[in-house]
Amino acid sequence: MPIRLIRYCREGVRRKKKKKQKKQVMATKVPQIAILGAGIFVKNQYIPRLSEISHLFHLKAIWSRSQESATAAVEIARKHFPGVECKWGDSGLEDIIQDGSIDAVAVVLAVQNQVDISLRVLKAGKHVLQEKPAASCTSELETALSSYRSISADAPSQLIWSVAENYRFESGLLEFKKLIGGIGKMMSVQVIIEGSMNSSNPYFSSNWRRNFNGGFIIDMGVHYIAGLRMLVGCEVVSVSAMTSHVDLTLPPPDNISSVFHLENGCSGVFVMVVSSRTPKTLWRVVGLNGTLQVERSFQGEHGYLVSLYGADGQNQSSFFPFSGVTEELKAFINDVSENTLKKGSQFVAEPRLSFVEGARDVAVLEAMLESGAKQGELVQVKKF
Repeated sequence: MPIRLIRYCREGVRRKKKKKQKKQVMATKVPQIAILGAGIFVKNQYIPRLSEISHLFHLKAIWSRSQESATAAVEIARKHFPGVECKWGDSGLEDIIQDGSIDAVAVVLAVQNQVDISLRVLKAGKHVLQEKPAASCTSELETALSSYRSISADAPSQLIWSVAENYRFESGLLEFKKLIGGIGKMMSVQVIIEGSMNSSNPYFSSNWRRNFNGGFIIDMGVHYIAGLRMLVGCEVVSVSAMTSHVDLTLPPPDNISSVFHLENGCSGVFVMVVSSRTPKTLWRVVGLNGTLQVERSFQGEHGYLVSLYGADGQNQSSFFPFSGVTEELKAFINDVSENTLKKGSQFVAEPRLSFVEGARDVAVLEAMLESGAKQGELVQVKKF
C-alpha cells in the first residue's frame, strides 16, 4: 500500500476516533440549571431533593428579589453545591436569563409572577420547570399557552415548559393506577381532603396565597385534582359545588363540596376542608369487583397506604414513602439532557410534567369555585 494512502487511512481512523470521543463528551455533559425563588419550598424541598440527584446536573445560581432571601437559600445550597452563585434583584434576574451556559431554570415563585417570568426565560431559549399551580385562572392559562406556542414556533429547537406536580410521580399513587384495572367498572369515586392550613403551618402566612381568587383552594387543591385525574385515567367534564367560608383566619372560601362527572360516565365527590383538626388525604374508587383506596399515612415516615379490597373480602395493603418531588425533578433534568441529545421529532418530553396537565388541574378547581359562587349550578370544565 502506498505511503500516502496509509497516512490517509490513519488520518481517517484518528478523525473517527475524535468524533466518537466528542460524542461521548456531549452525552456525558450535564445540564446547568438555575433556581428562581428562595422561599420555604426551595429551602426545605428543592435544595435537599436536588442534592440527592446532584450527579445529573450542575446548579449554577439561585435568585431571589432580595439579597437577604437569596443569600439565605445559597448558604443552605452551598453545603451540597459549593460553587452556586447568589443572584438578586432585576439585574440578577437578567444575568440568569442572558447567561448562555444555563440550560434550564426552575421557577418557584408566587403564582401571580410565575407565568410572566417563565415566558421571559423561554424566550431566552431556556427550558422551564415551573411550580404549580400552572396559573391563577384559565384565562391566564389560555394566554400563556398561546405565547408558548408562538415562542416555540420561532425557537431553533424544542423548548420544554413543565409544571412541577409531584403527586403525578408519587409511587403510592402510581401503584394505585396499576391496580385499578382489577376492580372492574367504576361505580363511584371519592376524594376527601382535610387540610392542616393553620398558624403552625409554614405556608399559613403566605401573602400571595391570600391575594388571588381561590388562593388556598387552588394552591393546595391542584395536588388532589392531579391525583384524581391520574388515578381514574380520564377527565372531569362537569361539576356542581357548594362553597363556604367558616375559618375567618383564612381567605374565602375555605370549604368546598362538589359532585363531579367523569368522561367515562362515572361520578364522584370531592370534599376539601382547608384547615381541619383531623388531617386526611384520601382517594377511593369503588368498582364492580372491589374497592381501591390510597390514603396519606405515617409509618415511621410520611407516605401513602394503598389498600385493595377484593370481591372475596380479602384486604391487601402496601405502604409507599414520599418520593414525588425527587422523581419529578429527576424527570425534568432527564428531559433537558435528552432534548440536547435528540434534536427535533425524536425527543418526547415526560407527559406528566406537561404544562397542559397543570392547566387541566386548575380548570377543574376553577369550575368548582364558579359553581359554588352560583349556588351549585352545573358548570362545564374548560378543556385544554
